[in-house]
Amino acid sequence: MTTFDVINPATEQVVRSVALTTLEETDAAIARAQAAYPAWKAVSPGDRARLLRRFADAVDADIENLAQLEVTNSGHTIGNARWEAGNVRDVLNYYSAAPERLNGKQIPVPGGVNITFQEPLGVVGVIVPWNFPMPIAGWGFAPALAAGNTVVLKPAEVTPLTALRLAELAREAGIPEDVFQVLPGKGSVVGQRFVEHPAVRKVVFTGSTEVGKQIMAGCAAQVKRVTLELGGKNANIIFADSDLEKAAATAPYGVFDNAGQDCCARSLILVQASVYDRFMELLEPAVRGVVVGDPGSEKTEMGPLISAAHKAKVSSYITDASPVAFRGSAPEGPGYWFPPTVVTPGTLQDPLAADEIFGPVVAVVPFGDETDAVTMANHTDYGLSGSIWTRDVGRALRVARGVESGNLSVNSHSSVRYWTPFGGFKQSGLGRELGPDAVDAFTETKNVFLSTED
Repeated sequence: MTTFDVINPATEQVVRSVALTTLEETDAAIARAQAAYPAWKAVSPGDRARLLRRFADAVDADIENLAQLEVTNSGHTIGNARWEAGNVRDVLNYYSAAPERLNGKQIPVPGGVNITFQEPLGVVGVIVPWNFPMPIAGWGFAPALAAGNTVVLKPAEVTPLTALRLAELAREAGIPEDVFQVLPGKGSVVGQRFVEHPAVRKVVFTGSTEVGKQIMAGCAAQVKRVTLELGGKNANIIFADSDLEKAAATAPYGVFDNAGQDCCARSLILVQASVYDRFMELLEPAVRGVVVGDPGSEKTEMGPLISAAHKAKVSSYITDASPVAFRGSAPEGPGYWFPPTVVTPGTLQDPLAADEIFGPVVAVVPFGDETDAVTMANHTDYGLSGSIWTRDVGRALRVARGVESGNLSVNSHSSVRYWTPFGGFKQSGLGRELGPDAVDAFTETKNVFLSTED
């Protein structure tokens, strides 16, 4: 048996050793999920809804334990981790309404009656990243289970603990063990098998654009359905007429939340040239004031990066020649710490402005007019999220329509609400998660015509 040592990124200490799922064990789990599918599909909508609500109640009762696990495993601040566990609960409750509302249609046709059914797909493979292990898992398994599918879920190799606990809570709530299985292991083994195995009818993947392309290509060989939520290089657009004090005070939390390890991070701040200097004056104390440290402390606002390897990657972007405007602080000693960092690259082609660094590094670049702002925000191959700061409602709507992004907020940095669709344009992904229509992505439409002719 091969095991993996789960490391606390704030202390660099081993938390627990977790057995890695082998190829043979993955195949066996998929076979069990396939065998469990007919009975799960046949569960009445009301009973399936009640089981999902019981699952949500079990998560609610375990929120503090789940949060502490995430603090230890992922280095998330305790406040964020509680929100993340609560999001799993809320998403389960939200989709518990879906089984009783998966309505087909009656379509008028000559010579008979035509009706449609929303049929589940079968086995769904969900591949979860390390940056938000709990909520992203829930975004995949909750609507999939609600639609009548069985689920095999692979957490990121380095952050499996909360997913394993969620599987235990599902069983405690009465969901059959083979209906929802968590398989910790390597992406090259477990995740790749989800792509290749013919019994897995859909793959849901959140992660890098590079790996997403490989998954999409692999699924194409079987015309297998995919939902992909990939990278982002998101713009925070600050117009001169905005509330500059609020825009500057909140900007750090639009990018440094979760230490910048967020595909929705507003890691490119575009500031209208006429207020650029004033904005930078306001931004500096806000950045220096970010409290970085022990993620278990209620006062901490930013924790560590996930691993030594990731810290090395983020660090490679900041050299002695880098245009660093100012930085916050970070603890010394054990832990994968990196200070909040503001850079001022001269062009959008600079890797600091163009790359998804996935750490607490934000580039600030001036723009001229509204057209410039939209053009600069769209310079990237990504299109996931972003913010627009202005008091002009007309401008807000024009810019929002012009920016090629799936999720935009005006005078806010909020990207995710479980009631509304979430996903990206361009190379930020394919399909939508969350919102009222997400469950449809886990079904097929079946059309049935009944002749009424003699």
